[in-house]
Amino acid sequence: MRKRPLGKTTLQVSELALGTWGLSGDGYGPVSELEVDRVIDRALAVGIDLFDTADVYGRGEMERRLGKRLKGAGATFVVTKIGTDLEGLPPTKRFDPAYLRTAFERSQERLARDVVDVVLLHNPTVAAMQAKEPLAYLKELKQAGKIRAFGVSAGSADVARSALRDEVDVIELAYNAFLPGDLHEVAGDVSESGAGVLARSVLAHGLLAGQWSADREFFPDDHRMHRWTRDELRTRLGQLDALRPFVSGAVVSLRSVALRFVLANRLISSAVLGPRSVAQLDQLVREAGMPPYLRDTALAELAGRLNQVGIEG
Repeated sequence: MRKRPLGKTTLQVSELALGTWGLSGDGYGPVSELEVDRVIDRALAVGIDLFDTADVYGRGEMERRLGKRLKGAGATFVVTKIGTDLEGLPPTKRFDPAYLRTAFERSQERLARDVVDVVLLHNPTVAAMQAKEPLAYLKELKQAGKIRAFGVSAGSADVARSALRDEVDVIELAYNAFLPGDLHEVAGDVSESGAGVLARSVLAHGLLAGQWSADREFFPDDHRMHRWTRDELRTRLGQLDALRPFVSGAVVSLRSVALRFVLANRLISSAVLGPRSVAQLDQLVREAGMPPYLRDTALAELAGRLNQVGIEG
């Protein structure tokens, strides 16, 4: 497993990370506890040392699971996210220092770590970012030696840009061939700040694997059931034609094209994978391949083809 620097931090992390939202059962339906453990153990076995989670995944269960499985596993790094209060009805976003303090202490206990590697604010709004107290609190944690790095998991380029201007160590953004714009929009800010970048949703929730038909149905507890209308899904599947010419040689599938698109971006510190089984994890690691992931000429051609089908970068 190849390593990359996590931006201006001192951490060197695997360029593939294991995300745990899919394992939590929250977004795609339940996964057995046995399989969750097997996926985490397999990630360690193939050299993944970066694990992405949040205090709300499985209502804290994913943090507990990582705390248990990573204990004694050697040098590993955990990114967790705080800022969602599940105890309210309905759940609310909270970034006041008093709440963040409680949330962090609970996460630290579940993760069983004296020092948490990376803590991110979990999807704050632009308005929330205008208050300086949340990031100031995370800076205090870093200065106190309780965390190694801090930042923001951003849902938009505007939020990411605000975070970068506040000199965060790490940002996390959705970034894939169908959603390249947010990262490309803040690329200059990233380069100037030196922040590490974690790319999530690298397969667009499975869409970019290219294995769905237009009549694909999702279970009621699968968030994708509400993500696209039938017509929107049909349009998206048609846009996959832009990726097909790049399936050749070592690039064996649309999934491989999508993964390599992310890994070819030099701003990316790690691509966060979301497998729900050992078989899926092995397939993702295998098809991510080796450098050069996609050559600059291929990336330029791909950008043109995506633009032709209505996807702007």
